[in-house]
Order: sequence, then structure tokens, then C-alpha cells
Amino acid sequence: MRILLLLAHPLPESFAASVARTAREALEASGHIVDLLDLYAEDFDPRLSEAERRGYFDVPYDTSAVAGIADRVKAADGLVLVFPQWWFNFPAILKGFFDRIFAPGVAFTHDAAGGRIVPELTNIRLLYALTTTGSPWWLVHLYMGNPVRRLLKRGIANFCSKKLVFRMLSLHDMDRATEVKRKAHLERVRKALAAVV
Repeated sequence: MRILLLLAHPLPESFAASVARTAREALEASGHIVDLLDLYAEDFDPRLSEAERRGYFDVPYDTSAVAGIADRVKAADGLVLVFPQWWFNFPAILKGFFDRIFAPGVAFTHDAAGGRIVPELTNIRLLYALTTTGSPWWLVHLYMGNPVRRLLKRGIANFCSKKLVFRMLSLHDMDRATEVKRKAHLERVRKALAAVV
């Protein structure tokens, strides 16, 4: 399987970078082809341009400004997203990735009747989110309703690809996580990614 492994963290020594390395090692050890997309290292601009917004309903929609990354998404069989949750949401660079790349002609098309969208990422068979939060589990799930999971599973995944496996692995209370807890999470990531077939 060809996996697009996306990292969205500005620090190369971050725990997120360790998670991405662990995921890559596990996937490659199982024979998968991994395409690492480090949004910061590749200097991805998350800002939707005026031209992109004005042309959103044009057919075809002009994705030339992000064609390279859009092609990488369309070539993938699976997406593995590695990112921290900041303020119970995506980092801005990852939100911008969705705004600019999960666009008409790449992730979906507008149906002829208008209003609805038709999934186009039928190549994507799995979407894994490997994430951390500074908040404890109960705050993310019970108080906030796990917004990132809802956005990824109910929104992005379901609107762009109808038949994929979705999984989210989170390390909660990251700011107080001990080295033992972090290593245990990396092992959990390794096992989960090693099981991808």
C-alpha cells in the first residue's frame, strides 16, 4: 500500500516527529511505500488564496498552485496524519492543508444539482490520525465532545471517501506525560501501524 504520512509540527525534535518516525518504520517494515509530507519542512502555505476562493465553483477548479501535493494525495492508498491538537483543533497548517488540498477536483466534486458534494478520494482506503492533546481524556471527550475526531471521521473522511478504515490514536495530557507514558504510546503506534494490511 502507498501511504501518505503527513506531519504537521514546527519542531523537528517534537514528540509528533517521533510518532511520525515510528509510524514510518512500522509501515516500511511491513512492506508499505511511505511518502512523508512534512508540511513545515516543505514550507507549505496554508492560506487559501483569493483566486482559489473565487474559483471554488469553477469547473475545473484550478489546483495548479498545490498540484504537487494534490497529486501525492491522489496517488495514496492511505493517509496517516500526525499532529498535535491545539485549542481542541488542528494546527493552522493542517487546517490549511484541508482547505487547499481537499478541494474540488481532488477530494470531491460538486454534484450537478448543487449543494451536495460527491466523494473523489476513492483511492483512500484508510485514514489514521496520530495525535496528542495537552488536555486530559475526560476534558477532550466529555466536555468538548472530541471535536477533532468528529471533524475527521464525520466530515473529512465521510465526505471525501465512502469506504475507508478510520482510526485515531491520541496521547492525552501530553504536557504531563512521563517518558514511560510516551514510550508506551510510541509502542501503541508501532503496533497499530504494523497491523495495516
